[in-house]
Amino acid sequence: MATTSTPAPDPVLSYPRFIARMLRLAFSGAPRFFAAMSVLTAVALVGLNGWAHQLADGMIRTNMTDHVSWGLYIANFTFGVGLAAGAVMMVIPAYLYDDEDMHDVVLIGELLAVSAIVVCTLFVVVDMGRPDRLWHIVPGVGRMNWPVSMLTWDVIVLNGYLALNLHITGYLVYMKYLGKKPDKRLYLPFVFLSIAWAISIHSVTAFLYSGLGGRPFWNSALLAPRFIVSAFITGPAFVILLLMALRSFAPYYRIGRRPIDTLASVLRVTILVNLFMFGSELFTELYTGSAHGASARYLFLGLHGKHALVPWIWTAVALNVTSAVLVHLPQSRTKRRVLNAACVCAFGGVWIEKGMGLIVPGFIPSTLHEVVEYTPSLTEWKVSVGIWAFGLMILAIALKITLPVLSGRLAHNTRSPASLPPPGER
Repeated sequence: MATTSTPAPDPVLSYPRFIARMLRLAFSGAPRFFAAMSVLTAVALVGLNGWAHQLADGMIRTNMTDHVSWGLYIANFTFGVGLAAGAVMMVIPAYLYDDEDMHDVVLIGELLAVSAIVVCTLFVVVDMGRPDRLWHIVPGVGRMNWPVSMLTWDVIVLNGYLALNLHITGYLVYMKYLGKKPDKRLYLPFVFLSIAWAISIHSVTAFLYSGLGGRPFWNSALLAPRFIVSAFITGPAFVILLLMALRSFAPYYRIGRRPIDTLASVLRVTILVNLFMFGSELFTELYTGSAHGASARYLFLGLHGKHALVPWIWTAVALNVTSAVLVHLPQSRTKRRVLNAACVCAFGGVWIEKGMGLIVPGFIPSTLHEVVEYTPSLTEWKVSVGIWAFGLMILAIALKITLPVLSGRLAHNTRSPASLPPPGER
């Protein structure tokens, strides 16, 4: 009598083997994926080349001086922290208000936060003239000056935030891949902690600036709330654009309209709040006519014939107002192009406002009342664009690994090629 043998079940997939399998998936795909990654790699290498020249020749390669010691790098760092914080803010409707539809996009926000924190770290590294001296803040080897130094607090909250998001995304994707239900005790406390931590990373960054008594442009109690509000703009705006792109490039990952509508609703409120706070600070700085308003006058109107930042800030104002108008039009609820345009304008406006429009004016005029202008050098632009390209590469690879697992097209014990996304969708 013939007997049929049943195949032995696969052994439990260990986490290291899961990581290795996901990495193999990341480096396989359709030609258009490799084409996009090739372009991003080329841009990142241009940035790496610019940083190599900066390391060889010194900070003279930048246009920063003793008067303006923070420039494009720290401007991008500040914006990146807000992007990382805002990306996880969608955890609030998903978990606090138990919005099932938002659960689908929480992991996308977590992955964006991881990529943004990596970008922020790289901008801090390139801003250092001697990055090899990072050991000075390593506990036990150097001196962190904790808890006195706000810079130390910033290092702690950023690295803690990165670890939180890596744990949440790694555990949930791992459980989904195994086909098991996640143990809430192992991830839900970290999810709620990430909400408070997201607020803390941007608040601490704001305190890092507002605590500098010699820079009156930053000495505002409204700086931290403005940072948080702007994070609620850039995070949802970027995620909306990303979800729109995924509809075209990853159609197997189904995202309904409701998460996009929820994020757009957040955007409609926070854009107006940001404009109100922006106008309140502008009124206080300019109407009083005090000496402390010199930086604001330089930024918006120019000072002593110097007006390098005036086009920057008025472009930011125009973009922010345009985004506020577009996102409140009835067409933004039905037409994809209108909402996309609003998100692009909001993203660009906040990037200028929180970047060049915030960091550089804090140094002008200097503590000696000298007006020394700053415009980024070509090396600074190369390095900055290269870092953002590297961040997009990390996000693209993370999404390429995660989305097939979340959509159920790739799971443990699934070995046949049919289980993988079609070649055009990988």
